[in-house]
Amino acid sequence: MDAWVCLAGRASERAIQRLGFPMSRDRVRVGRPCGRPTRCGCFGGRRATVAPLVREAFDWPHGVFLAATISSENTAAADGTVGELRFDPFAMRPFCGYNMADYFAHWLEIGRRKGAKLPRIFHVNWFRKDSRGEFLWPGYGENSRVLAWIFRRCDNEARARATPIGLIPAPADLNLSGLDLAPSALDELLEVDDGAVRAELKQIDVYLSQFGDRLPPEFRDQLARCSYQLTRTRTRDRFRTSRLVAASSATRTTG
Repeated sequence: MDAWVCLAGRASERAIQRLGFPMSRDRVRVGRPCGRPTRCGCFGGRRATVAPLVREAFDWPHGVFLAATISSENTAAADGTVGELRFDPFAMRPFCGYNMADYFAHWLEIGRRKGAKLPRIFHVNWFRKDSRGEFLWPGYGENSRVLAWIFRRCDNEARARATPIGLIPAPADLNLSGLDLAPSALDELLEVDDGAVRAELKQIDVYLSQFGDRLPPEFRDQLARCSYQLTRTRTRDRFRTSRLVAASSATRTTG
């Protein structure tokens, strides 16, 4: 902090500004007004439940939707109802200087540019907890294992399974060598609870309603898409259960 004060000649207005530095010091980008290619972007909130360890967006609009609905659960130390979601779109709520709905629209517009080479978008969550309130993932340097899967996805070298909320890694595609992590913990980290997601959609809907007519229509499409996928999953599970029951009954009858 002292070095930043000396450089600016005054104390910074925000503590986060200590992380800033002049573009002239970025030797890679100096003289490149068009910037550099970006292959992926990662967003995430502090979620004890629902959000899996990592997921990839289906496409650009879905990725923008995920980033716009970043959230954390309220705790006893925070204002609001415990367990209620606090939204921090793009982790930019304290810094965005104009209507966030217009900010969302700007991101979506980038995806509509002709010839745009869009990065993949991922959502990470290092803070999922088990039923005892203990963190399931060790975090810190071990997060590089998740980043490795992300990089391999960008190279089309890693598998993923589709869920209503995004593309989730197969457990075998995460390099867990040397990590003391129980298989049950990994299953919980990658679990997508359809019922919990369905309940969360209601909170997201209320949150998005504050933007009124300025909200990009693509966001309503994303809500409808997820709800439809959840319905399909529930219907498919009921069908499988009915087939299992029928098969079991047939076995007992035959026996």
